[in-house]
Amino acid sequence: MSSKSRRLLSMAMIGIFLLSSLVAGCGTQPADTAKDAKQTSELTGQALKDAVKKEGKIVSYGMPDAWANYGEIWAAFTKQYEITHSDTDMTSAEEIAKFDAEKNNPVADIGDVGITFGNVAIARGVVQPHKVPTWSEIPDWAKDKDGLWTGEYLGTIAFLVNTKLVKNVPHSWADLLKPEYKGQVVVGDVLKAAQSQAAVLAAAFANGGDEKNLQPGIDYFAKLAKAGNLKPSDNIFSVFQKGEVPIGILWDFNALGYRSRLDDKENYVVVIPNDGTVASAYVSIINKYAPHPNAAKAFQDFLLSDEGQIMLAKGFARPIRDKVQIPAEVAKNMVPKEQYASAKPIKDFAAWEQNMKQIPDLWRNNVAVSQ
Repeated sequence: MSSKSRRLLSMAMIGIFLLSSLVAGCGTQPADTAKDAKQTSELTGQALKDAVKKEGKIVSYGMPDAWANYGEIWAAFTKQYEITHSDTDMTSAEEIAKFDAEKNNPVADIGDVGITFGNVAIARGVVQPHKVPTWSEIPDWAKDKDGLWTGEYLGTIAFLVNTKLVKNVPHSWADLLKPEYKGQVVVGDVLKAAQSQAAVLAAAFANGGDEKNLQPGIDYFAKLAKAGNLKPSDNIFSVFQKGEVPIGILWDFNALGYRSRLDDKENYVVVIPNDGTVASAYVSIINKYAPHPNAAKAFQDFLLSDEGQIMLAKGFARPIRDKVQIPAEVAKNMVPKEQYASAKPIKDFAAWEQNMKQIPDLWRNNVAVSQ
């Protein structure tokens, strides 16, 4: 399974895993993680570098070289600290489960999970706190107040448009309802794929709803289906490669990544809908039982530094720190920052986790019947 595929799968598992995790946590009266998890003193500067070098290595889960330019990031970090690195690719749910299962003989130090899994990790009691030097520049919604998870980069629902098939590039959800886009809009498998379910939330944001009220998003797609504009198709790379998707709805980093790999990339444009969309984040978590805790903390520092954030941008992941100045040669391959004015973050994760479970039935009863 590719890194991008595992991420979509991991996000699709959110509802089931969250429920089981919280139930398990309630049965064991979890410890005060914020107090109990801190295992190392907060070293800085040369003292931290010496401690990391003494540890000699860092092990990650779910942070493979091919995802978000981690290959270059790991290479730069390990060279700077003169240590080695290894990773095992897995889903967000699997990362947290492994942290817990291996606590008596820990292997991994750090992981990368979808933002909704940050609180799952806290509930399971498997993370320790750390606040990076650039902590104040990370939005409050994208970090745990105690430093138990920290946002790294953003994903925003966008349109990937094939200009060979689409004469007028749409710039809003409202545009997609126009007759000229009949049979041209692909949202993917809303019954299973988290990316496609996030598109429903994005449409809700654009039509007066939010994570607490998805009905405006469902109503929007029902209109799109009745108009005949929805095209039954998946929105994975191979389908775009065949030239079968006029307008795809995707996370922006997937859209940009797809475009970079297409032979006719010049015919594709990535658009952030200007009437509203959703922005979400991936977050870094440090294993409470990390065998190399200083290396993990140093890596978080590096990832949230200007250098690390720019390297993530090279992998089409938009930096969580808005103040980072992206070099022109990197920025030219991304969507201009001003297009993101319409993007809104999820504020009530509990509501989203609960309501996203209802999307498959809502889709079957309101949208699929019109396709």
